[in-house]
Amino acid sequence: MRSGRTLVSLAHELQRQLDTKKDLVVPSPLVRHSTSEDGGTTLVIEEAGGPASYGVTPLARRQLADKLSIPYAYFERMRENQPVLLDRNVNTWLQSEGDRRLLRTLDGRVRAVLSDRYRRLDNYDLAEHVLPILQGLPELRFESVELTETRMYLKCVTPQLKFEMAPGDIVQAGIAISNSEVGQGTLSVQPLLFRLVCRNGLIVADRALRKTHVGRALAQEDEGVTVYQDDTLQADDKAFFLKVRDVVQAAVSDVTFRQAAVKMQKTMGIKLTGDPVQSVEVLAQRYTLNDTERSGVLRHLVAGGDLSGYGLVNAVTHFSQEVEDYDRATEFEALGGKLIELTAAEWKPLAEAA
Repeated sequence: MRSGRTLVSLAHELQRQLDTKKDLVVPSPLVRHSTSEDGGTTLVIEEAGGPASYGVTPLARRQLADKLSIPYAYFERMRENQPVLLDRNVNTWLQSEGDRRLLRTLDGRVRAVLSDRYRRLDNYDLAEHVLPILQGLPELRFESVELTETRMYLKCVTPQLKFEMAPGDIVQAGIAISNSEVGQGTLSVQPLLFRLVCRNGLIVADRALRKTHVGRALAQEDEGVTVYQDDTLQADDKAFFLKVRDVVQAAVSDVTFRQAAVKMQKTMGIKLTGDPVQSVEVLAQRYTLNDTERSGVLRHLVAGGDLSGYGLVNAVTHFSQEVEDYDRATEFEALGGKLIELTAAEWKPLAEAA
């Protein structure tokens, strides 16, 4: 499993962000886009106290382009080569639209451009409610936690629940919780299998909790800019976070864990009778792996010496430890979970590739 930061480091960063982030619900005509000669972009917002300027992150640029139906490649071409043209395009569409945007800011920069129906389930609130629940589970350890630009992750393991795949090959029960504050994924709580022999993590494709960030339109009393402070946000989702406790406990229950472990064990009976190179090629095409990822998975498959479905699953999850981008590494852990859910017919092209 890809290592992350310490729990203390995560807590400090969540507190720092809580103190510096701000949400604004803004009518589009009150937003003006400005691009500097070096390609830096700024959103100028007509707030109650006067115009306020915010930098714009690459993700927010992409979201803004999408909201205005400007192809992102063209948006970036204008930003780099024709900044005046970009500003004219963006500002024309902003002024012509009557809708409102939720702009999420952090450290003086717009980090997300979202619909005013976006339901904010924030990382600080999630951690505040879920960490005491997790710490109350017997012998639970935080195996990997991280806060990236787009998501927060909590991956935990409880050694009390274990399953022997083969003599000496033990997996333990765990849980993976993730959330995005910037529109890059649902809040999810999923079971996790942790293989001791190589410290691989496999996120089970179980939809125990998948909460989308969609809700009612945010209330607006006038046509100005509304600034939401954190006391408003915390009250908004208190009832929802209370439900998380039951979901967390269910995700690490004996029944859930054993069902997932048995599915993983059954992949031992799937023999890769074709060409292993072609098996990984089929995998790469099906799940959109790049050349580096494809060769990495193949290397782990060959090194493991297990030409079975189980060997391929573990090659995928083992490779995740080498992926520098934590978000992408987690996608490989989830890919392992997708593979153990495949039917015999879905495994056939992988197993018999030639």
